[in-house]
This record gives sequence, C-alpha cells and structure tokens, in this order.
Amino acid sequence: MTAANTGASTPEDDDPFGYLYEDGQAAGATPPGQGRGYGYPGPAAQPGVPRTSYNQVRTVGDRRQYGQVPPQQAYGQPAAHYAAPETYPGAAAQTRQVPIPAQQGHGGGHGGGRSGGPNTKGLLIGAIAVVAVVVIGIAAALITSGDEKDKAGGAPGAGGTPTAAESVETTPETKPEESPAELPKQDAATLRLGPPATLAKDVPGAVGAGGAYVMFNGVGGSASWSVEVPEAGAYTLFITYSVPGKDAKTSLTVNGGEPRSINMKNFAKAAEGDWAKGWTNTYAYVNLDKGKNDLKISCEQGDQCEAYLDQVSLKAGNVRN
Repeated sequence: MTAANTGASTPEDDDPFGYLYEDGQAAGATPPGQGRGYGYPGPAAQPGVPRTSYNQVRTVGDRRQYGQVPPQQAYGQPAAHYAAPETYPGAAAQTRQVPIPAQQGHGGGHGGGRSGGPNTKGLLIGAIAVVAVVVIGIAAALITSGDEKDKAGGAPGAGGTPTAAESVETTPETKPEESPAELPKQDAATLRLGPPATLAKDVPGAVGAGGAYVMFNGVGGSASWSVEVPEAGAYTLFITYSVPGKDAKTSLTVNGGEPRSINMKNFAKAAEGDWAKGWTNTYAYVNLDKGKNDLKISCEQGDQCEAYLDQVSLKAGNVRN
C-alpha cells in the first residue's frame, strides 16, 4: 500500500516549525510540549486522501493562503498569483487581514516619515541634556561645599581653623631670652685685705680705680670678697695681676674649702724686674652655690707670692675669655 491511499497522515508530513509562521499560527499551530503535538494541525484526515504537508514550494509572488485554490486563468489575463487575494472569488470572506509590523530602519532614520526607526537626533539631544544636568549638579555641590567651609572656618570663633593673623593675635607673647646676669668685676683695692697684704700705686699700668693694686708681702697676705650668683654651677674666675719678669703662684679658697693653686706665670714675657711690663691675666674654674659665695686669694706656705693683684671678675660657665 502506498502513502497516497493509507488514509492516515504520517509525522513526516507535519512541518515542525509551523508554529513560527503567521499562517501557521492563524491555523492554530502550537509549539511542542503544549499537549497538541507540533506543526500545523492541518485539515482533518479523510479516508483515501493523503495528508498534504504545509511545507510546500510556492511560486514567487504567490500570496495565497494555504488551502486556497486559485481561479482558472483566462487567456490573455494576468497570472492569478500576481493578483491580490481579495480579487479571488469569495476571497473577501476567507482572506484574513494580517497586520504588518512597522518596518524598522537601520542605521538611523534620516526622514521623519519612516516609522519605527530610531531617532538619533533625539537620542543625542537627550544625552547632551543628561550630561549638562550632571555637570550643573557637580558644580552646585562644589559651590555649596565651599560656602559651608567658609561659614564654618572663615569667621573667628565659629569652630574653624584660625588664620595666621588670628594665631599671632591670640598667641601669648614670647618673652625674649633673658641674658645671663652680668657678674660683678671688682678692683683689688676694694677687697678685704688680710695682713701683711697692703695697697700700693707705685707701678703704672694697673686698671683698678686710681691705679691702686694689692701687694701680698709674704705668707698670710690675702684679699677676700663675696659674690652673688643666680644659679649654682660652673663659673670662671678671671684675675688681672703683674709679676716682675718671673712666674708666681698663689692660692684660691672657695666657701671655706681647701685652698688650691693659682698659676701666675709671666705670660707678658716681661724682663725680670720690670713690673710695669708684667701686667697680664689668668683664670681658674670654680663651682659656686646659688646666691652668696665667699672667695679668697692668698699667699700660703709653699707659694711664690711676688705678684701684684689688680682686678677680679666672674663669668658663667667654663670659658677662657
């Protein structure tokens, strides 16, 4: 038995993609899995008539719906497949008007009459408007932030950081460093003398008042004085004296302590016996207490006291001049 007289349609006669076409959808085609199989449902099977597949070849330009038989073409008349379906007899009742979707343009519509095409000019204007709004918003935010900073920090007492001028005005005055108190310089003629020490003015060159100076005149002769210092610590005692062209040595006592030697060398390089050319100076480091301190220069046993004492002075710290 051939397929033409089986009386039943076979699956291969169905179009599996019929539900994708508009005419298939109009004929009730459904996609697979919805309970009705797939493809075109087609007309009901008739005994002895094979099921016609809807997957058939048409002539180009044929606008017939499936299942519609074209009318007989008369001689000299245009081909039926070039005529509109509504011109067929009885086609008015059978023809289904299928809405044609608006044609979409490609590449942007240059003409206003083309429906459905994207309006690139409108999109461009919209994009520019969005960018402008964003820029204006950012500018407004910056301006507002600057105003808030000015209000918070610009005015004194508003909780902001003071300006340099305000800092200078509100900062307490810094007192200049106080220079060390000048320690007294004393002429030897003003010191307390212990015998056999005496005053003299015979040798010129002494810088003390009236040219006076102190002669020790042997063991036991001394010159004593008291001095006030602001702080305890190291000081330097300077002594101006004269020797007759040869070295001498005396003793220094501080606050009743043990005497220590003072070197009175012939630093002036004067000739022996030349007192006038022998004026020079020396120094000794001492530690003093804050306040009053007692000092004494004397001629002790073992000293070589052939020297004239002119002036004494103090400086803070251990210095040389």
